[in-house]
Amino acid sequence: MKEDNYLDSNREAWNDKVDAHLQSDFYNLEAFKKGWNSLNDIELPLLGDVKGKSILHLQCHFGQDTLSLARMGAQCTGVDLSDKAIETAKNLAEELKLDANFIASDVYSIEKHLSQTFDRVFCSYGTIGWLPDLTEWARLVAKYLKPGGEFLIAEFHPFIWMYNADFTEIEYSYFNRQRIEEFETGSYADREAEITSKSITWNHDLSEVIQSLRSAGLELESFDEYDYSPYNCFNNLVEISERRFQIKGLEAKLPMVYALKMRKP
Repeated sequence: MKEDNYLDSNREAWNDKVDAHLQSDFYNLEAFKKGWNSLNDIELPLLGDVKGKSILHLQCHFGQDTLSLARMGAQCTGVDLSDKAIETAKNLAEELKLDANFIASDVYSIEKHLSQTFDRVFCSYGTIGWLPDLTEWARLVAKYLKPGGEFLIAEFHPFIWMYNADFTEIEYSYFNRQRIEEFETGSYADREAEITSKSITWNHDLSEVIQSLRSAGLELESFDEYDYSPYNCFNNLVEISERRFQIKGLEAKLPMVYALKMRKP
């Protein structure tokens, strides 16, 4: 597959996941519809009080976290590559009578659809690995922030992306040195789902993430690392406490998530 077709491949993969994710225990849609907040203890303190704040949520999937922010009083716009996910997000917003906008677009094409700026730009968990170029991503993050606005990201740590699917050996470089093509059966949200998809991703080390944002003019406010995942979304995880998962046999030895706050001067 040619490099310029990675978007088509990944869009198809994410479109294929939507139905299974809506029915999964992982996303717990029924509880969400009854008021459950899908955000985690890692990103909630990072986000702080969002009431009255305008938030751009990049790579929002079918909008659960976006709509959780809307319930908290934020004025939200969610963006995602998957047109099927965005259609679902719009339907959910209408059903739940929540005020949120949704745009079907890959991150790099967002300027075709959006001109306003925001108090905060937010993304979380399994997002930037789908992007080959963090310099352009960071430029767009900075562009859509108001002066004094904050960029917030909670993301899986690049260290864990070095491993194979079962965490038995290191398979990939920590650095962004190769395009990674993988075939997956099922989904992280439902391993038994009858889905076979091809994904094209890139690893991004922490210096690449931070320096790209600094080069775009943002200033570092805080950086934290966590030895657990709030999601049971990998193979061979054990639950050490509620909504905290670690790799079996490597408990408390590896960073699994990082959280970053940057500010636009």
